[in-house]
Amino acid sequence: MNLRLNLATSPQANNRPFLAASVAGGIVALIALVLLVHAVYSSWQDQRLLRAQTSALEAQIRASERQQQQLAAYFRGADVHRILNRSEFLNSLIDARSFPWTGIFSDLERTLPPGVRVVSISPQLKNGRAEVSLLVGAQSGASEVQFLKAMESSRVFSGLVVKNVRHSDDPGSRDTLLIDLTVWYSTT
Repeated sequence: MNLRLNLATSPQANNRPFLAASVAGGIVALIALVLLVHAVYSSWQDQRLLRAQTSALEAQIRASERQQQQLAAYFRGADVHRILNRSEFLNSLIDARSFPWTGIFSDLERTLPPGVRVVSISPQLKNGRAEVSLLVGAQSGASEVQFLKAMESSRVFSGLVVKNVRHSDDPGSRDTLLIDLTVWYSTT
């Protein structure tokens, strides 16, 4: 029989579990290092791509700003102002031609009480609505009040503003009162 005896003053230590744990820890650390290096590299690539896209977009913005400045300078020119003034004039002519004269006269005919007549009418289109300035002649104060009540209760005339009421200076006129007013006319 073979007997092993340790004659040393201290027993021999078994380092295998420590070495196995160290190797396993080193392998885990190496895998973590590889994963972190991969994550850093992919993040760097993504940021490089984002920086390239950002610089391309900033170049586009600068080009658009230059183009906007050129267009603004062009539209401040005298030729463009002349064209804009002409187009505004032509649009006002078109609006005046497209004013519903027959509609306003039929609505006024329904609204005017006896003893009241329209002396002058002047429409202006403002923001798609018609502001109508009227000079109306009335035979008496009662017909004036009746007319103003009818205008206020009308569904096509709104925003009645009486500017002036005066006595007629014309001795041959059958109107004793002249009423200067503005109203908004709506066809809807």
